[in-house]
Amino acid sequence: MDSRVSELFGGCCRPAGAAFRGRGGAAPGGGGGGGGAKAKKKSGRSRGGKANNPPYLPPEAEDGNIEYKLKLVNPSQYRFEHLVTQMKWRLQEGRGEAVYQIGVEDNGLLVGLSEEEMRASLKTLRRMAEKVGADITVLREREVDYDSDVPRKITEVLVRKVPDNQQFLDLRVAVLGNVDSGKSTLLGVLTQGELDNGRGRARLNLFRHLHEIQSGRTSSISFEILGFNSKGEVVNYSDSRTAEEICESSSKMITFIDLAGHHKYLKTTIFGLTSYCPDFAMLVVSANTGIAGTTREHLGLAMALKVPFFIVISKVDLCSKATVERTVKQLERILKQPGCNKLPLLVTSDDDAVTAAQQFAQSPNITPIFTLSSVSGENLDLVKVFLNILPPLTNSKEQEELMQQLTEFQVDEIYTVPEVGTVVGGTLSSGICREGENLVVGPTDDGKFLRLKVCSIQRNRSACRVLRAGQAATLALGPFDRSLLRKGMVMVSPEMNPTICSVFEAEIVLLFHATTFRKGFQVTVHVGNVRQTAVVEKIHGKDKLRTGEKAVVCFRFIKHPEYLKIGAKLLFREGVTKGIGHVTDLQAITTKENGLEESLGPGQLSF
Repeated sequence: MDSRVSELFGGCCRPAGAAFRGRGGAAPGGGGGGGGAKAKKKSGRSRGGKANNPPYLPPEAEDGNIEYKLKLVNPSQYRFEHLVTQMKWRLQEGRGEAVYQIGVEDNGLLVGLSEEEMRASLKTLRRMAEKVGADITVLREREVDYDSDVPRKITEVLVRKVPDNQQFLDLRVAVLGNVDSGKSTLLGVLTQGELDNGRGRARLNLFRHLHEIQSGRTSSISFEILGFNSKGEVVNYSDSRTAEEICESSSKMITFIDLAGHHKYLKTTIFGLTSYCPDFAMLVVSANTGIAGTTREHLGLAMALKVPFFIVISKVDLCSKATVERTVKQLERILKQPGCNKLPLLVTSDDDAVTAAQQFAQSPNITPIFTLSSVSGENLDLVKVFLNILPPLTNSKEQEELMQQLTEFQVDEIYTVPEVGTVVGGTLSSGICREGENLVVGPTDDGKFLRLKVCSIQRNRSACRVLRAGQAATLALGPFDRSLLRKGMVMVSPEMNPTICSVFEAEIVLLFHATTFRKGFQVTVHVGNVRQTAVVEKIHGKDKLRTGEKAVVCFRFIKHPEYLKIGAKLLFREGVTKGIGHVTDLQAITTKENGLEESLGPGQLSF
């Protein structure tokens, strides 16, 4: 895939070839509930009644958060307790969310239930959910013809746990797209609960600087939150005054990372994609301009960093139906070409939104496409349904493994807050961070690590005592000297004995370069939250590289050492030159060589 991403950066455009068509066919490689949603779309009336060709879903998986149940009519007490234990397992696998398919056998056969049996089964499911502290929401119902004169239905139900101790499910969505495509306006409408007036009123609350308000263009990274309660209802600023109230009322939180669309702020956009570790990306395309400006480049960045993305076509109220269709076809053509190899899924109904959300998480090839207006509100509800059902990419087991590791917090933002002191914002990559914990931060310009203490933690603007791996938060460091900190540092457990380096090797693919890439060439390297200029020291086995070629390259940071890990994704750029790869080797400088900073200056806290 890496070499083909260059087409998106370099501007090549080839015919789509024999790719899949729009909404036709099931997702290649779709599993669990994803393929099932498609199967149901085709099931039932057309061929379901034939005994030799009954409609099927994929067999039930032991892992994952999708459970098949034929019926749940008046179970015994022992059976009920077993069902409750099973529900706890499915909720744990889905990090607080599970999907139940009622009327489906374990092998995936769509049998269906009569009206009375379905009512009794849903009543039992509701009792089970109450027992584990969860709510249920019926996502959709389907009629199936299965050798019966009585109408039979299958029902898909979302079970969501009511969060305790702020442990709501949090998904991060990076918002990409060309300048003036309507990114900030769409976020304003989703998070504020009020439609735009057509002149950008909805986006004003998102801007952080005066010049952004004056120009209407985002130049910095801002965060907005959209919540869903345990019943699947939207929780935003329309019925909550503060972020704390939204957090308290929500079982699931979508954190939007609003990135800049203008080309001159590209380094900020790349930093947002590499540093904030988004789970998904939302590419916003204006219906009236189509694929213009940085759209293709942002699409290439999401693919290079392997961030699953969906597409929103905005401003449909400004265009004729034919113009919108032309933009959709233009996107489908690009998504199907060999550089992307995606399967577009145009979402036009609630049913499509449910199918898209399940298949999107199951198969990396699926790309849902929404068409909406932030002024008229057309199809906005479809995006909300999609975000409500969208499952996390990691399961509870992977989350537990990360939490067992030593603490590592990436420093992305640094602030000074009156009466609080120095505050850092970022993401906890691994481990658990508690209020009052002692950590070390670095590397400094001379490669040292400094001791500090976490005084307090805030997550989504509300106080939090414990931070778990994968969560983003701000940490107050009290009187620690802000001038000793910079973006790209890490705060780690003192037991980790962190390794840092100035020289490292990476296997790269040169996506685009006007001439030849040689020793001595300087590029800006992005690795996670690290962003620094590096010089090419050596290209192994070659004298030079051209567009599309692969090689192992030795880089040296020109300013100060950084904390890197082998296997970390790398992206570099310089003007039109762009490349991607991963770190393969480090020439490490250990803290034993460097020494932990013992001479604590004013404001630095010892253990």
